Amino acid sequence: MKIQVDDNTGKRLDVFLSTQLPELSRARIQSLLKSGDILVNGQKAKAKNSTQVGDSILVNIPEPKSDTAEPEDIPIEVIYEDEDLIAINKTSGLVVHPAAGNATGTLVNALLHHCEGKLAGIAGVERPGIVHRLDKDTSGCIVVAKTDNAHVDIVQQFKDRTTKKQYLAVVNGVPNKDKDSIFTQIGRHPVNRLKMAVVNPGSGKPAITDYTNLGTDDASNSSLIHCDLHTGRTHQIRVHMLYLGCPILGDPIYAKPNRQKAQPGRLMLHARCLSITHPRSGKRLTFHAPLPAAFLPWTDRFLHGVGED
Repeated sequence: MKIQVDDNTGKRLDVFLSTQLPELSRARIQSLLKSGDILVNGQKAKAKNSTQVGDSILVNIPEPKSDTAEPEDIPIEVIYEDEDLIAINKTSGLVVHPAAGNATGTLVNALLHHCEGKLAGIAGVERPGIVHRLDKDTSGCIVVAKTDNAHVDIVQQFKDRTTKKQYLAVVNGVPNKDKDSIFTQIGRHPVNRLKMAVVNPGSGKPAITDYTNLGTDDASNSSLIHCDLHTGRTHQIRVHMLYLGCPILGDPIYAKPNRQKAQPGRLMLHARCLSITHPRSGKRLTFHAPLPAAFLPWTDRFLHGVGED
């Protein structure tokens, strides 16, 4: 559409357009300006620019894109499956659900193909079946709901902390204590908003991780750590290991992998075991994700039946 400026209002461009296009929010107008879908006198303009008499404004509103995830034939490793749920051993590098920058090639796309679209829809079209998540570079157990009833039940289990989540991590260095419980508040990093951090009491959310050092390899200055999670905060183990002064090997956000002696080529965090109560039968289920090859130099030496319950 074309809009002609007839009054010398001197208003900011985004403010002027919000009066001319009341069906669009100011944020939407600003987004259209940034994308070049609004031109003033044939040129891109900024929201803060002032309007002038005689300005010719051309507004293009693109057709909305569907947010519905589509099935894709992506290989996945199924640990368990029935009519209510499916448990997957997620590979490192696989994003769980579509989001900005990852519209396709996700676990959700793979599951829609595998389950022939039979996933719980209560979480929305972008995240069908998703009840919890793993970071892109974390591997291991993740459970997905195939029905809405299962979704509601399992989400409540995570909320009530009746699930059991056990991880293995290989960290740089050696924790001061062989075994301990870390109880902190975790929130957004005050400077880098892409990171999480341990924050002062009264801010953030409580995060509890029990850990045990299963063994240390002196040659690579690295340790194999078993973690029991009592909460599920974003990047919780990664932040807590950094808090101990032992960032996880290969962590591109909380460490400097190129300065670490051991170079496994991935984030060394694996969701080894996950226990839930079946939403229909009430039976307790424990899923075990096989160990990735990158972990074997440490697990072959130090893992002796820990966390198998």
